[in-house]
Amino acid sequence: MSETITNRRKPAPIDFGKLWADIKKHRKLYYKVIPIVALMAVIITLSLPNYYNCTVMLAPESTTGTITSSSLSNIASSFGINLNSATRGADAITPTLYPDLMKSVDFKASLFPVKVTKVDGQEFTYYEYLTNEQKSPWWTTLMGWLSSLLRKESDDDSNAVNPYRLTKKQMKVVRALHKKITCDVNKKTRAITIQVTDQDPEICALVADSVLARLQQSITNYRTKKARVDLEYMQNLYKETKANYEKSSREYAEYADANMNTFLEVDRQKRADLEMNLQLQRNVYQQVAAQLQAAKAKVQEDTPAFTTLQSATVPVRKAGPKRSRMCLIALFMGIIGVTCYILYKENDIKPMLRMLSVFDGPQHR
Repeated sequence: MSETITNRRKPAPIDFGKLWADIKKHRKLYYKVIPIVALMAVIITLSLPNYYNCTVMLAPESTTGTITSSSLSNIASSFGINLNSATRGADAITPTLYPDLMKSVDFKASLFPVKVTKVDGQEFTYYEYLTNEQKSPWWTTLMGWLSSLLRKESDDDSNAVNPYRLTKKQMKVVRALHKKITCDVNKKTRAITIQVTDQDPEICALVADSVLARLQQSITNYRTKKARVDLEYMQNLYKETKANYEKSSREYAEYADANMNTFLEVDRQKRADLEMNLQLQRNVYQQVAAQLQAAKAKVQEDTPAFTTLQSATVPVRKAGPKRSRMCLIALFMGIIGVTCYILYKENDIKPMLRMLSVFDGPQHR
């Protein structure tokens, strides 16, 4: 066995001189292919529309109760452990769930009626802007035109938005918003970063501010939902008890004025009953009024506070596309492709593969 291994033929080393000679032999192929690749890269990159990014950041109030528990929560979150899960019974939507909330169809559809204004002053709803004012590469327009010719199905163009039953056109806009609006939460600091991408810098900043406001409003509505229901109940009860108190007060005053000089026991007894009922209604009215004030304070207490770390600003420079980088990558890939073709044509690939198989093959003792 050892003799077989010893006498085993070793593959010839790679002749780099021959490789270079083969490449020089077909150098005219580079002169033909590389200009074509460069021209195609320029055409493709120039067809891509410019886009801008706007980033906003905010931090919600801490729901941990004490500084110590908040510190422990931050330390644990760095190891992927959530200590707040046991104490979040009163708050099911934590900052880590905000990205899922923003991905919901309801949240995306709520942005449709937002009024936006382009840099040139034209005003649209955000839905109209995404539907009619978006620029796209020529091949996307061509494919869309061909698809419209092949597809005979009609779509409902109604302006009414029903998140439960969106039209195909509206669903297409919702899918576009999934790519345009992103949300990220830092598990350690709990800072929320929202990034909006758009072809118009003015609309990019405006939508980022609208998304920030709607996220805050959604969280506020959720946090204060029960308190607002209780407040509405206390307001209705307050109106009812106030009406009963005023009615009892009128009845007592009218009876007292009509029977001011009477000495009959039955009249004095009825007056005492009316006075007692008036006092009872007054006490109930005062208690409900106090509870109403407490309900209002509860709504204010449950309203979360947000700190805006970075507000929306109109981007000055475009975020992409990186046309020069894309052209350089295309040229590099073109050179690699031509080189591989030349080496394959000159049968230089197989020796290289055999050499690599020796290094990657099993080691013999």
